Amino acid sequence: MNRRNFLTGMASAVTLPVLLDGFTTQVLAQSPMLDRMMDVASATDRILVLIQLSGGNDGINTLIPLDQLSTYYAIRRSIALPENTIVRLTDRTGLHPAFAPMKSLYDDGKLTIIQGVSYPSVNQSHFRSTDIWFTASDADQYVNSGWLGRFTNQQAPEYPRGFPNANNPDPLAIEIGGAMSLTLQGFTNPMGITIRDLTAFENLLAGGNTTTTNNDVPNTRAGNRIRFIRNVQAQSQQYSSRIKAAAERARNRAEYPAKGINPLADQLQIVARLIAGGLQTRVYVVNLGGFDTHWDQTLPNDTTRGIHANLLGYLAQGITLFQRDIELLGLQHRVLGMTISEFGRRPATSSNGSDHGTAGPMFVFGSSVRGGMIGTNPSLTNLMPDGNLRMQYDFRQVYTSVLNQWFRSNEELMNVVMMRNFAQLPLVNTQTSVAASRQNQHSANSTLTPRNYPNPCDTHTTLEYTLPRSSRVRVRLLDGTGRTIGVMLDSHQAAGKQRVPLDTSLLPPGAYFCEVLADDDRAVNPFIVTR
Repeated sequence: MNRRNFLTGMASAVTLPVLLDGFTTQVLAQSPMLDRMMDVASATDRILVLIQLSGGNDGINTLIPLDQLSTYYAIRRSIALPENTIVRLTDRTGLHPAFAPMKSLYDDGKLTIIQGVSYPSVNQSHFRSTDIWFTASDADQYVNSGWLGRFTNQQAPEYPRGFPNANNPDPLAIEIGGAMSLTLQGFTNPMGITIRDLTAFENLLAGGNTTTTNNDVPNTRAGNRIRFIRNVQAQSQQYSSRIKAAAERARNRAEYPAKGINPLADQLQIVARLIAGGLQTRVYVVNLGGFDTHWDQTLPNDTTRGIHANLLGYLAQGITLFQRDIELLGLQHRVLGMTISEFGRRPATSSNGSDHGTAGPMFVFGSSVRGGMIGTNPSLTNLMPDGNLRMQYDFRQVYTSVLNQWFRSNEELMNVVMMRNFAQLPLVNTQTSVAASRQNQHSANSTLTPRNYPNPCDTHTTLEYTLPRSSRVRVRLLDGTGRTIGVMLDSHQAAGKQRVPLDTSLLPPGAYFCEVLADDDRAVNPFIVTR
């Protein structure tokens, strides 16, 4: 067994637990920042939060087709929602009452709903269909790498050799709420780490680092395996230290429910805190299971309550609290969220539940989405020959749109990641985030190399940069939208390293930029203020 095969086997079998500061996690690898993935210098620190709804969400009872109510009640007699309980979203579409909090996001233009998402020749096995969604493969195509894993792997072809390092200190991806999913598997190695749950996260914050040594390892084949495992553990401990430091630098601003009340909110609370704490991780995956509602989807005497209602309540509360938290932290233009589920449910029901189906809705949320609805209510009469809903959009169109419009990936990269071209959907409102992107567009070729330390900061930070020659220098402080807050310096400076202190005690928590203009050179450095 060679090193690469060992890593690959470890990822697929999920059999090697490694102790990270007091909690057990599946070690998945280390990764670089996403800077090189984008066509702007510092990638604007954009973050994707992927929410997996495991089991196959019933889209018809999530988004009720108000324009087809008579058919809806005829074919869904046992689980249909009373008309007077449906929350009207548009003239044609309503929400399950437990999903009602999402209406505020929709009305504010922070939620895009994509109707009828699926793929050709749907496989209605949970395991196989989940793999298809994770790998972005065709139904008859078997792929061992995930779409996000391939995306990150293109940026780190030498991974895991030499990581973590000073320039790439944090994991690229973190999955919370279970074992690492296939979506983060690279071509040969997984591309992230996992945090089991909120308890594990709290144990991490309370625990201390452990150390390992290879002094007692024999120089044999078995010893080489032990040495490798210990080296991976040492790297993972470095990640745990970074995660712990980020969590200790920030606090959530929104008020989440008590631990254990909402399993999704527990996970999203961790994500918001790590983002606010300055962790350079760019992809987070969280999980909410239980959507396989064959029986007891609703209560027999009240179809507005039951398993599905509880899950939709978790989802709506978790997303809305997370979005509020991100906004209170001033990070709303850096974060995009998206839900996935392996399939929808069948339109017709014969018991107090619903069976495996085909198409269902996807939800993309954040301050940078275009908002509104893409597609129409699925037809409950013009069905496929097997009685399932017809597809309107391929889920890989959504992935392609996110990678292109949010992460600014180029065509060559997309051909590798998505394996072929897919038409894009209008998901991201570039006008809301382009200002932040522009702050970094000249930095790639600049010799100024600005940086802030500490970063994130509390009440003070220092901007440091290097002048290749004597220059007239102007330093501006910008907010996350690119608006000028103030001028920190406007004077002539000699060549060499320069430092400009900045009092941040009066700035609200959030993302900011320091812009350095020196003659015809310009560079920008992002930094975060936390409390």
